[in-house]
This record gives sequence, C-alpha cells and structure tokens, in this order.
Amino acid sequence: MPSVLFAIFDITMKKFQIPEYYKSPIISSVKNQRRLDDPRKKDFSPSSLVFDNVEFIISRHFGFCYGVENAIEKSYEAIQDNPDKTIYLLSQMIHNPEVNNDLMSQGVRFIQDTEGNQLIPWEVITSDDIVIIPAFGTTLETSAILEQKGIDATTYNTTCPFVEKVWNRSIKLGETDYTIIIHGKHNHEETKATFSHSQKNAPSIIVRDLSETKVITDFILGKVSSELLLKHFEGRYSKNFNPEQDLSRIGVVNQTTMLASETQEIADVLKSAMIEKYGDVQLKSHFADTRDTLCYATNDNQSATLELLKSEADLAIVVGGYNSSNTSHLVELLETKFPTFFIKNSSEIASKDSIYSFNIHTKSIDHHKKFLVEQKKHKIIITSGASCPDSAVDKVMQKVLEVLGKSINQNALIS
Repeated sequence: MPSVLFAIFDITMKKFQIPEYYKSPIISSVKNQRRLDDPRKKDFSPSSLVFDNVEFIISRHFGFCYGVENAIEKSYEAIQDNPDKTIYLLSQMIHNPEVNNDLMSQGVRFIQDTEGNQLIPWEVITSDDIVIIPAFGTTLETSAILEQKGIDATTYNTTCPFVEKVWNRSIKLGETDYTIIIHGKHNHEETKATFSHSQKNAPSIIVRDLSETKVITDFILGKVSSELLLKHFEGRYSKNFNPEQDLSRIGVVNQTTMLASETQEIADVLKSAMIEKYGDVQLKSHFADTRDTLCYATNDNQSATLELLKSEADLAIVVGGYNSSNTSHLVELLETKFPTFFIKNSSEIASKDSIYSFNIHTKSIDHHKKFLVEQKKHKIIITSGASCPDSAVDKVMQKVLEVLGKSINQNALIS
C-alpha cells in the first residue's frame, strides 16, 4: 500500500495525525488566525476573505471535528500497521466521499453500506482480518458477531466519544426506569447503534421530528390509541414496547448531529404534555430533564451558521457528503435566507452559470443554470460539515475564483 504523509492538527488539546492532503493553505490560515484572536471560541461571527471583488464570508466553525479526526487517525494507523492484512470498515468511516474513496483506494473494504445492506458476507471475514468500527459506532448485534469470530474490535474502534456519551446517558435513564426517546433518523448508522444500546437498558422509541413527537404527546394525553401509536412507529420501538406503561416516565437523548433547536423543541413539547397530564409537582417522576446530548462540534457549527444568517450575501455554498446529517442541517438553516447550494466538492461547479447541487428535500441533484450572475462584487457564504476536509473547501473557493476569471492571491485580506 502507498505510504501516507501526515500533518499534525491541534483540536481540543489533543493532536491528531491525519493525511497531509487534507490540509488547506487558505482555510488553515483563516482558522489559525481565529484561534489566535478567539482562543476560547466565544465569538461565533464569521470571517471575511477578499479576493479582488469576490468576498467569501466564512463560518467561524466548520470542518473536521474531534471525533472525525480521531476516526481518520486510527484508520490510517490500521493501514500503516497492517500492510499484509485485509482491512475492513463496518460501513463508511464518515459521511464524506473524499475520505471514504481515499480509504478504499488504499485497499480498505466496506462490509456494509450506509443502509445496513451487506456488501461482504460475514463468512468471508476471519479472525486474521482487521475490522475498523466507524465514528458512528455500531450495534450490540454487530459487536457480538465480531466477538464470535475472534476479531479484535477495540484497537481500531473509532466510535466518537460524544456518541458514547449518549449511550452512557441512556444507561442512566434505564437505571432509573425511564423510557428512552431518541431524536434521530432511524436508518442512520449512529441512531441504529444508539437504539441497539438503549433498548438493552430500557424501553426505547425513535422520533424523527416534531410532527412524530405530537403522536406521542397525543397518546400521553389520551387523544390517540396505543394501536395507532405502535402502527405509526412500527420498526422503531424496542421489543415488547407497551405505550401505556412505557410512556409514563420518559427521557430524551438524540443522534448527535440533529438540529439542536429541534431537539430542544421536542423535549419541551414532551415536558409540557407531562405537566398537563401529571401536574408540575409530579413532573420529576415522569420526565427526566436531560441536558442536550449534541456534540460540541454540532453545537458550534450550528451556532456559527446562525451567525451567518445575520450577514448579507448573494448566495451560500455548503460543502460535504450528501448523506451527512450534520451538513444537511446547515443547509436547512442557510436556505431560510439565501440561495443555498449543497455540493460534495468543486467538481459540481461547471461554470459561472452552472452548478449541480443536492436538494435535501427531494434527495436529488438539481442543475442550476443561474449560479454566479454578472455583477460588480460577489459576496458568498461558505461552510462545510464536520466530516468535510478543509482542502475540499479550499478547492471550492479556488473553483469559484477560476470560473469568475480571478487570480488566487494567497495574501488575501482576512478580517
């Protein structure tokens, strides 16, 4: 396998070694300057980077987070440490095509796709092979298969510590007889893993959004039957789930990449239903007032995106994998104010008049023929998800300048 060059990145007081080609000359200079100006990360206002008459308004927080860098470091360690072994990933390392494609180019094979479909039969995999557990974690069922095969599932376990934090919260809820309500996307790898762990400790049910939460609150308040509730959430509740019994004491956890504001709304709606049914005095006996379980990076990225909404700009570009949950939520926020283009990399920009953008609502690629209109000055918001390399954002900025016929000046003005 080819050798891998490494650069050292510093994040949350830990240094990670990740491939050199994920570095970015432009974005790195912006982030380094912000670290110097705002070491405690209290200022969520964006940066401005000016190239001639093109101004990029750059989010304060974006790109690789702690969990992603940890996962990437361990994956490349596995490649370097085991040149003569077959190396597998349970599924995509993170939801970013550039990172996953690079791992595959170095011989790493995926056992399952993001939907959980088996790509490589378990019978093929032996105790001599290396299996990497991705940042999303994995289910107890899959862990049992690895154990039965005698496969080491700890050395290259890259489960994000913030995902494990949610699992630990679930354990505590179960120990105090609360049912666990998971705010997440039921087919997402992380939510599948969290559900697997939580249902071992307590009755569990997955809700996608506020409208589904209303089905639960309507049941709590006697407005719908248990049969209707169970039909609505079919395939998304634990074995022997009993609504009458299990929805009398509840606590909320979440997929760490969901919208923080939506998770809070869901918790507030459920809390209000419990107050209405049992009264304020009895609330603590029926509702566990858990703190938010989103990871720090999701919180920071969403807070920084809310600050971007205070800017004036012609359009917004969000870079990241189309199956990335945290990235899609940044798009969801930005499109409330700006024409927003969600692209996986710079290749989606065909010309100043043409861009291919992922539509988070229809799950399709839309071809926009009016992208960068003729005008004296362009103001473009740019950000990315927590699983996107800064180098990909660099290339997008460079492509925008290229199609506009602008030269790339590394000494651009940062403010």
